[in-house]
Amino acid sequence: MRKQPPSTAERSAGCARNRFTALLPRALFGLAFALFVLAVVTVSTGIPEPRRLTAGPLSEAAMCTALAAALVGLSGSAVRRRRQRALDRADTSAATAQRVLLRPLPGQIGDLRLRGTYLPARTAPRSGGDLYDAVRGPYGTRLLIGDVRAKGMLAVEASALLLRSFREAAYEEEQLTEVARRLERDAQRHIARLPGAETPERFATALLVEIPEGPVARVVHCGHPAPLLVSGGRVRPCPPERPGAPVGMADLVGAGHAVQTLPFRAGERLVLLTDGFTEARDAAGRFHPFTERVGERAAAPLDDLMDGLRADLVRHTGGELRDDAALLVVERVPG
Repeated sequence: MRKQPPSTAERSAGCARNRFTALLPRALFGLAFALFVLAVVTVSTGIPEPRRLTAGPLSEAAMCTALAAALVGLSGSAVRRRRQRALDRADTSAATAQRVLLRPLPGQIGDLRLRGTYLPARTAPRSGGDLYDAVRGPYGTRLLIGDVRAKGMLAVEASALLLRSFREAAYEEEQLTEVARRLERDAQRHIARLPGAETPERFATALLVEIPEGPVARVVHCGHPAPLLVSGGRVRPCPPERPGAPVGMADLVGAGHAVQTLPFRAGERLVLLTDGFTEARDAAGRFHPFTERVGERAAAPLDDLMDGLRADLVRHTGGELRDDAALLVVERVPG
């Protein structure tokens, strides 16, 4: 049976309930303040023989003060809960929007197998900053992983801009350094439209990877955590030979973009990550030993590696991630 729409009376009743719910904390605060004033006046003027409301030692003034304090606390608690619910809704919206931006990676491009995962923050409004993508173009397969230093919807907006810029430049630019320059240029234009933005909201770390037909990979570092090379069951960090400036800060730092060439042969894997995987802490404050966990799972199939690393992070933090975390793994399979 089709459900009937609410009547005019029901809609009016619903609106009244919403108004009552919104005004309740204010009314409680007003009542509490009035009782507090009454208590102060009673104490200051004095009562020769105060009547006892109970068998206990509390006078009317003390009872009023206690009741006022309780109501103030109740009112403040209601306001805090309402604000926290609003923050939670905003953070959930940012995490959802970020998931929409991170389109599913192709399972395989040529002789490359790819997997990616994204975990939003749970205990702080930091969702919406991590990103990754893969594009196949005329100059090989190009990968991006990044971390926008902002939070909420501002981070989602910056992520969308960087992803769009990367997807266009990866097809059009012959040199990987030119892709990085395109990201920098578009980021600067975005920053110019943010009057009064704080410094942490003005840049992103990023790592660009180009994988051509030969047994190599080219990397441009933009202030981002170094990738890990998994080869023969061993894990080797690949720090930059020349560290580059984060995207959006090249003019301030004065650092250019340089290409680093790494060996990348059949059977090897490159692990690209954001600092949400390396800087996560457990309840005792210990950092997540991410490189060790990669080494323990180095021989596992690609899907098992990704699932295991994700589960390791959740287990280490007890599910209470304080920052976004993104991971992208690419494996070169035998031709």
